[in-house]
Amino acid sequence: MRVGVHWSVLAVFALIALGLAGGRLPEAHPGRPWPAYAAAGVAAAVVFLASLLAHELAHAVAARRDGVPVDDVVLWLLGGATRLRDEAPSPAAELRISGSGPLVSLLLGVGFFAAAWLMAAAGAGGLAVESVVWLSLINVLLALFNVVPASPLDGGRLLRALLWWRTGDRLRATARASAVGRGFGWALVALGLWAFVWTAAFGGLWLALIGWFLVVAATEEGRQARLRQLLAGVAVRETMTPDPETVDARLPVDALVTERPPARRHTAFPVTGADGGPVGLVTVEEAARVPGPERARTTVGQVMAPLARVVTAEPGEPVADLLPRLGSGAEHRAVVVDGGRVAGIVSPSDISRVLRWRGGPA
Repeated sequence: MRVGVHWSVLAVFALIALGLAGGRLPEAHPGRPWPAYAAAGVAAAVVFLASLLAHELAHAVAARRDGVPVDDVVLWLLGGATRLRDEAPSPAAELRISGSGPLVSLLLGVGFFAAAWLMAAAGAGGLAVESVVWLSLINVLLALFNVVPASPLDGGRLLRALLWWRTGDRLRATARASAVGRGFGWALVALGLWAFVWTAAFGGLWLALIGWFLVVAATEEGRQARLRQLLAGVAVRETMTPDPETVDARLPVDALVTERPPARRHTAFPVTGADGGPVGLVTVEEAARVPGPERARTTVGQVMAPLARVVTAEPGEPVADLLPRLGSGAEHRAVVVDGGRVAGIVSPSDISRVLRWRGGPA
């Protein structure tokens, strides 16, 4: 499992550090030297980002315990995201995975509050205590906000799990939860814009931005649910391009980019090892990034995405279960493996073709 940090986290870090150092801390404890406020603000911002990471890692740990592979955890502008390779296998697993993050944030909030109380009782400095109190409040608020029953928040996942348990239909539950998420997001957009117009408060625009993010994410979840519904009952073997052209991992990149005829017709190839089994996936775009003079001595195996990072599927697997995983595959493709050999490849164009046959959006 990979843990990443998007560059936009720098904006969150700066906003928190500057907000504390230039606002809350001087107001609560005036008369201190500026470097003391700055140090306390930076320290609180670092611990808050660590709290966000703990929230997301809780999702990842719970997912793994329920047998759901985790691709990565990424912190970004509006919090964090834990990308799972598969759907939760049951409503109970969905509840555990979704509820673990808010629970950890709540426990952190309680822990920071207890730490602040102990620090104050021990006579610790006011800036340190104030920073820990802020960390307590922000973690509790994070937990409460995330349990709002609106996708894609954790509360939306919890709502989906409950609807799934009641109806027995995961797709219908996802559609309903995403509809609630869109409604909540539009409400935040309206509230944020109203607050900005009437009070000129920058926080109103921030609230509207969060609402817009929720609208976009919930809409995408609803679209995915609709696609899965249209693809219900379709097996991967009915969707894939069978017996795709493969390349040997030992092939020089120069042969793939300039000499191999299929490279002019396709943009991605399953890569096979010496025994003929799949070892990865290479895209022509990635191979073309190798500088010209180095292509003759660079092999496909050196530039390919290894099989561990490639989405794989079996021919009899429902394509509806494969669909959520395609976004994490190299070039959004999946290699179909049967008996240790490459049986096919599934690309977005294959999915679109099946959707056209079934009367859905291509």
